[in-house]
Amino acid sequence: MEFGRVDTHLLQSIDLSLAPEPVWNQQFLGKPNTHTTQLYLGCAKWGRPEWVGKIYPPKTKEKDYLQHYVQHYNSIELNATHYKVYDAATVAKWKAKAAGRSFLFCPKMYQGVTHRGSLQGKDALTTAFLAGVLAFEEHLGPIFIQVSEYYAPTRKADLFAYLASLPTDLTFFVEVRHPDWFAQPEHWNDLLVHLRQMNIGLVITDAAGRRDCCHMHLTIPKVFIRYVGNSLHPSDYTRADAWMQRMHYWMEQGIESIYFFMHMHDETYSPELTVYMVDAMNNNMHTHLIKPTFQNNTLF
Repeated sequence: MEFGRVDTHLLQSIDLSLAPEPVWNQQFLGKPNTHTTQLYLGCAKWGRPEWVGKIYPPKTKEKDYLQHYVQHYNSIELNATHYKVYDAATVAKWKAKAAGRSFLFCPKMYQGVTHRGSLQGKDALTTAFLAGVLAFEEHLGPIFIQVSEYYAPTRKADLFAYLASLPTDLTFFVEVRHPDWFAQPEHWNDLLVHLRQMNIGLVITDAAGRRDCCHMHLTIPKVFIRYVGNSLHPSDYTRADAWMQRMHYWMEQGIESIYFFMHMHDETYSPELTVYMVDAMNNNMHTHLIKPTFQNNTLF
């Protein structure tokens, strides 16, 4: 992911701390905790040749990447679906790789819907997209809808009308990127209120170069986090620690589900930071996440 990338030498000059917990979130948290938070942690793609010999066995073929990926993580932020509408037959083959596992695919909406003109008139494309991903069946997680960084709040009527047309029996999250969504309180509040009313989540994106997107607001009692690391720079670990503290707080406050997806500008290093987080979370937060296993049981 290139979004929010900054030169490494500038990282020390950026305040990478998380925003304070908004008062707004109290409407979704603090209720009697009668359930266990569902916690999912994964990466954005399984098709990483750099992971062969690291978490995939040596000489693993591309067609076999997914069957190994599901042994290391309990979810994936499925970016592949952003670039192509896949049919149900293909999706069913992916689902079969996760058979017998508590594993979720979280597909990203097709770019032909979200990044090419108005969101209106996209009913047929949306229907085709959903027909494909519904073949994940019990392995279908939230669907996230990212509009481009040029999609300004001046187009919010277009966004709200599209979101209102979506089926209500599926979980959706929205990611906005244009700075005006965050800088202008009237637009931000309008977004929060509309998403809350439609029972749609709001993605939190933590990237060094776009701190406004790391906003901490919930619009449903679930959260979808896209963390963008910097190739194991020391600040990656400090930021990961802060996220673990925030997620622990939300869990104690009764949040229903947490989806945390690791990105790197160089995805080679995503497994190392997820191992760090899983170890810390399982030891300190009493979670039971799958721990990615490196070949020869070593990170090095």
